[in-house]
Amino acid sequence: MHKIYEPALQLADKFIADRLVSRIWDRDIAAWGAAPGSADAASIQTRLGWLDVASTMAPELERVEALGLAAREEGIQAVYLLGMGGSSLCAEVLRQVYGIADGYPELVVLDTTDGSTIAAAADAMDPVRTLILVASKSGGTVEVASMERYFWGRMTEALGARAGRQFVAVTDPGTALHRLAGDRGYQEVFLNPPDIGGRFSALSLFGLVPAALIGAPVRDIHAAGEAMAEGCRQENRENAGLMLGAFIGATLEEGRDKLTVSLAPSLASLGLWIEQLVAESTGKHGKGALPLVDEPLGSPSEYASDRAFIAVSTERDGPDAEKLARLEKAGHPVLRLSTRLGGLGSEFFRWEFATAVAGAALGINPFDEPNVSEAKEKTRALLDAFAAKESLAEPDPTAQNDQVAVFSRTFRGETPAAVVRAALDSVRPPDYVAFLSYLPAGSDTEVAIGEARAGIRVKKLVGSTFGVGPRYLHSTGQYHKGGPNTAVAFVITADDTTTTGIPDAGYSFNVLKRAQALGDVETLEAHDRRAVRIHLEDAAAGGRALGQLFAEALKER
Repeated sequence: MHKIYEPALQLADKFIADRLVSRIWDRDIAAWGAAPGSADAASIQTRLGWLDVASTMAPELERVEALGLAAREEGIQAVYLLGMGGSSLCAEVLRQVYGIADGYPELVVLDTTDGSTIAAAADAMDPVRTLILVASKSGGTVEVASMERYFWGRMTEALGARAGRQFVAVTDPGTALHRLAGDRGYQEVFLNPPDIGGRFSALSLFGLVPAALIGAPVRDIHAAGEAMAEGCRQENRENAGLMLGAFIGATLEEGRDKLTVSLAPSLASLGLWIEQLVAESTGKHGKGALPLVDEPLGSPSEYASDRAFIAVSTERDGPDAEKLARLEKAGHPVLRLSTRLGGLGSEFFRWEFATAVAGAALGINPFDEPNVSEAKEKTRALLDAFAAKESLAEPDPTAQNDQVAVFSRTFRGETPAAVVRAALDSVRPPDYVAFLSYLPAGSDTEVAIGEARAGIRVKKLVGSTFGVGPRYLHSTGQYHKGGPNTAVAFVITADDTTTTGIPDAGYSFNVLKRAQALGDVETLEAHDRRAVRIHLEDAAAGGRALGQLFAEALKER
């Protein structure tokens, strides 16, 4: 039995004495420091439906399962989930953890504005044997709405008036998507409780519907979540969500805000979901915990004092126990968790409750995302300007060569490598480096980024994150702008080789994606974040160019 980190035990005992658990379940807004009548109070009061998700979802299980069975019986071969953030990350976890049951369709999660990725998916589909699952809490997310228009156009070209039979929606009641689904004759519309926020929606219809469509054990997932929720009602140290939240809160009090989450290989995909939940919930007002979810465990000498470690094991596998022991011996806080692969629902609820507890420890509202809308507004302004001028306004590069152009208001240099070196020279603990890529997921640039991240950890003793745009805007994007001002962000773009239009939008996916990248850079700079945009002149050779750029910038002088 491993000893639990003492400051976490002390904070948990304080929470128990203050009856924090009961106050959370009683929906006491003061638990998060919100004053009656404040904007935070209103936000919190309308976003606590996740606490009762087991009871609200119980009547939906039969209908959800029926959808999955019908898809299998009708010979549906692929489900394309069009979503973003909380509406898509859980589905990706379910697919990778449970796989696809025999006879059920493949699940393709599309949370992108990369036109080549979207067009390739559409070209590969058999319209009659493909189901389009449109998932959006707000019903108006620009990425989801744009993809829906595109796939609706492709489906109507192939199937005419029968296209609606290939679409299913998950959204809140009364949204634009709810109305659109009715107008277009979608096969099914699932209406989620409106008091469940997107990143807290894994155990709601946003998670259960895709789970059913791949034949995952929906009732086991639901039951595991229900059991964990019941356990999280306990006002004692047996409360798994309370203890995890107390660990996060206690390590934050010590300045250890880089929450290094080491997952069993069988649970690796859970990392992106945890990253969004914790970073977007806590990263505001200059505070927050940043989960680092994809770093291989290293030796104690590779880490500074801003680290805390959480290891999650299953009955099948787990992180390297010897490395964890060495880190703990060196003085780094380590929390070890175990879970059952078949009961993934318990892990979803444990982390949701822990995030609520961590929010209470910080005295912040963990249910809003005040800085996410800023990048959206910048993007909208750029798109409006594009409509008037038919071009996007871009600044002059700070430095460039025949392979790379770099842009920065903060750093200067005569060559791209000199600018990147200046940015990296500014990095020291407790800073972190964020790689934010607007290139297609899986491109060879990701190998170069991985090598750069490894070099940065060893040479700078700082953590790093990797996010694919625009997905990260609905995840760590909140932390990068609202959390501690310790980020150095590299936003990576490239010119697209093909153009993919969005029906009735007045702009293409190419323009939308670039506007999102430019808008986020502007927003980061507006918050005095250190940002560099790296534009690759040749996307096909981007991996080599990016690798050379960071190798030169990290070279010993």
